[in-house]
Amino acid sequence: MPDDTTRRTELRVYLMVEDLQQQFAAYLGTPTRARGYPPFAGDHALVIEVAPALAIERVIDLAMREMPSVEPGILFVERQFGVLELHGASLADVTAAGQAVLEGTGSSAGDQLRPRVLYHDIIEQVTDQHAVILNRNRQGSMVMPGESLLVYEMTPALFAAVAANEAERAAPGITVVDVQMIGAAGRLYLSGSTEDVEVARDRITKVLESIEGREH
Repeated sequence: MPDDTTRRTELRVYLMVEDLQQQFAAYLGTPTRARGYPPFAGDHALVIEVAPALAIERVIDLAMREMPSVEPGILFVERQFGVLELHGASLADVTAAGQAVLEGTGSSAGDQLRPRVLYHDIIEQVTDQHAVILNRNRQGSMVMPGESLLVYEMTPALFAAVAANEAERAAPGITVVDVQMIGAAGRLYLSGSTEDVEVARDRITKVLESIEGREH
């Protein structure tokens, strides 16, 4: 790859999401225009975000040439950033694909941005009308009236992936209503008992605070 291309690629997110949980794995398999091969629960995923957006095409090429056994689940070229999600049953294979990306772009995992929490809130006892309008716009499961709803927003958006997976791991009883992981900010909608969504909120916050990277 030409040196000038390497220099122009900014690594914004490079994060392993190990042991995909059932609901989040199913969400990643939801058929939309951005999604390719669906993962299974227990697979391991790598999420990558770069700028400029078109540089993601070089990123996926590097990964697929190095490790064809790894499957691309999401490939999206948005207005500013390019997003890629890779997954596979072998953690070693996914790691090797990611290492090829780092070497090919002249990056290191520590070059990514640190996540920044923008907002979170728990809405207790969601009303009937609120549940209806949420369910009309969801991509996951339905929120039921009377449940508590956790909303969580962070940037870069792709960190919503690890946040959703870790929330489900910490509180298996929650419902993944929606995960918005592409765009200017990532957003989660998780519902369940107040106790479960509080556990999920605290786990998300702890995970995001533990991720190392450069400041925005």
